Amino acid sequence: MSGGAWARFGAALREFRRCLPLIGLDVFGFDAAGDAPLDVNTVHLFRVGGGVEALAFEGPDRSIYKFYFFREGGEIGATFHFAESDEHEIKATAVPGSYRLLLLKLLLIHEIGMPTEIIGVTPEGILLVKQTLGNVLPHGMNMAEELPKQLIPIPSRFLRADRDHPRIIFFDDEPWLIADLHARNFAQCVDGKLRVIDLVAAPWPSQLRTQRSLITDWVKRARENPTAPALPTAHDDEL
Repeated sequence: MSGGAWARFGAALREFRRCLPLIGLDVFGFDAAGDAPLDVNTVHLFRVGGGVEALAFEGPDRSIYKFYFFREGGEIGATFHFAESDEHEIKATAVPGSYRLLLLKLLLIHEIGMPTEIIGVTPEGILLVKQTLGNVLPHGMNMAEELPKQLIPIPSRFLRADRDHPRIIFFDDEPWLIADLHARNFAQCVDGKLRVIDLVAAPWPSQLRTQRSLITDWVKRARENPTAPALPTAHDDEL
């Protein structure tokens, strides 16, 4: 690699580190050398929740700090795997994701839900995220009427998902599937509004054979009309 290429590479690396700084767990009071450093509270953070993707802690600034840990092989977060079922519908199954998809998901949450900031990554590869603190909702609360208005219901004949309330959204003008929109993934903010704090998301599949059918047509129509029915409406002169 020539000197000019090395210089450009170095500049790109420094810019990346500026956008995603390297932060040690000890900054938050954790013992990074311990066997399970995130299993205990610190003088700075108190654990308030967590799941298969991340652990959540409340900080002294009344913010929530989330620590997204990666699995063997570099998988992190969650996304969807798409396949065609025997009934010619799309089947969406939640699976481990990637850093790229996790970063996009967090940006999506920031745009439609709770203010979300990516503050850095640890030397161990844990992604550090900060969100505004909100009040948790009652477990099992029906969220069907509380979902963000940008989300478009998907006709049941087109999709079978293993997460709650699957919806489609046009994110950067591209269709995405988002789901897992149960009460524990929302919080009530100080202004009284309910905002989503977590979800599972993936770009809508474009390579499946089913995509050449009615589903493709519906997605195109839903882009222009979020209330578009599953089947196109025929004009009188076509009847």
